[in-house]
Amino acid sequence: MKPFEYISTKSINEATQVLSEYKQDARVLAGGTDVLIELRRPHAKIPKAILDISYIESLNGISESDGLIILKPLSTHTQILKSDLVRKYAQLLGIAASQIGAPQIRNRGTVGGNVMNAATCADTVPPLIALDAEITLRSNGGSRTMKLVDFFIKPYKTKAESDDVLIEITFPKLPSNAQSAFIKLGRRNALSISRLSVAAILMQDKKGLISEARIVPGAALPTWMRVKEAEEMLIGEKPSLKLFTAAGQKVSEVMISYTGRRWSTEYKEPVIGVLVRRALEGCVKD
Repeated sequence: MKPFEYISTKSINEATQVLSEYKQDARVLAGGTDVLIELRRPHAKIPKAILDISYIESLNGISESDGLIILKPLSTHTQILKSDLVRKYAQLLGIAASQIGAPQIRNRGTVGGNVMNAATCADTVPPLIALDAEITLRSNGGSRTMKLVDFFIKPYKTKAESDDVLIEITFPKLPSNAQSAFIKLGRRNALSISRLSVAAILMQDKKGLISEARIVPGAALPTWMRVKEAEEMLIGEKPSLKLFTAAGQKVSEVMISYTGRRWSTEYKEPVIGVLVRRALEGCVKD
């Protein structure tokens, strides 16, 4: 591995200054579960500087304010899955965090790293988009906030500038009539990287009819998004196996409309439909 400069900072302002100085020649280190592995690859591009932001205390923690859950980017997956706020108001996010890697990875890996790395298999991104999350980025030029769903350009590429630091993720608390689920499929049972995943949220009125639906597949589309065509099929309907199967088929059709047919379609076409059905079923269990 080629040598690089290691820089540790304890403030957001210092971090943005360092990134502004080094620009594309710096990499941010939070939990390190992605960056350190990447640096060890034989043909990895080694940056001039590694900026360690893991000691910035203001970037860690999970709290609530004015009906919002405030998720700081250095919050680890273990913190998320153990959070009472997440359990009560965003259960699907806790489920996703619990399925990432092994305990060692969950103890080190951060939600901010999961978002900023923008890997297709990122498990926390579909739930966060289903939760209508927003992110706030800060640079030397100031702060800006955007919908998380608008942040991604393609796998491993985002709208973040070279001197941006992710400082906050926020989303509204789910109401009491909301039920949620997250389901993933990998090539093995443990330490599994998502080959496909689905985040789903359903809300039902007093008559038991679906009043709101959110479906976000992972590792299926060019970028993460809600599948509105499938969601609209559910509104005003009573939950049923037939209805959820049809919604899964619609997600499959939408996926193919974006990706076209390729070598993996024969596998993904039926499987994503089944995952959607199972996720929706998980939203109506007593």
